[in-house]
Amino acid sequence: MDDDAPFTFLPGDETGGLLILADHASNRVPPPYGDLGLPAAEFERHIAYDIGTAWLVHRLAAVTGAPALLTRFSRLLIDANRGEDDPTLVMRLSDGAIVPGNAGVDAAERRRRIERFHRPYHRAITELIDRMIGAGAPPVILSIHSFTPAWRGVPRPWDMAILWDSDDRMVTPALDAFRARGLMVGDNEPYDGALRNDTLYHHGTARGLAHLLIEVRQDHIADEAGANRWAQTIFEVVTPLSARPAMRQSVFYRSRADGPGM
Repeated sequence: MDDDAPFTFLPGDETGGLLILADHASNRVPPPYGDLGLPAAEFERHIAYDIGTAWLVHRLAAVTGAPALLTRFSRLLIDANRGEDDPTLVMRLSDGAIVPGNAGVDAAERRRRIERFHRPYHRAITELIDRMIGAGAPPVILSIHSFTPAWRGVPRPWDMAILWDSDDRMVTPALDAFRARGLMVGDNEPYDGALRNDTLYHHGTARGLAHLLIEVRQDHIADEAGANRWAQTIFEVVTPLSARPAMRQSVFYRSRADGPGM
């Protein structure tokens, strides 16, 4: 793999009807951006990446046999889960940390980062979906994220969360199945899944493809053993759901983020 590649592609069965994504898998800042003016400790925090998701997605891809795409750049450089027009695409301040390397980002630098990192990742997703549809297997898209065990000193009680916008085909049965295992599952908590032009809006909602965004609490997947256990749990829930005929149909929904009249 090219060391400067903006994403990692894990090949899998493109006729299997499942595609796995990890928008915040890496805390890496490629040359020539250095450390963005931040101390190394900041890159171990959630502001730089979704802790544990790389382990989790590699294991999920192995047990499901599904193809996967993972970013290889920090969300502090540019956020792969944001639309190109999102004002938070390049963050100057994140959870109390000022990012010196982003302070002077102008329109030209923003475009450079989009062209070098953001757009190739999303182009690869589009091309992979096109191949899977062409093979007669429109995929269910499974997006993996993670969240902190506490926020501003307040513990978060959820083991995991499912975030969604308007397409609940995967959401409702997945909520029921995870909760039946005794897990505390947030339904659009601690975050809301309606984000205009985010990854799943662009590749799922806008294309009529069923999708599921799972957030796992970071202390559950902070080591490889925990990630392996969670990969098995997610595999056991998601695989049979994604195989249902209703999940393989293109169904178009209006995103809540679009607002009325769209």
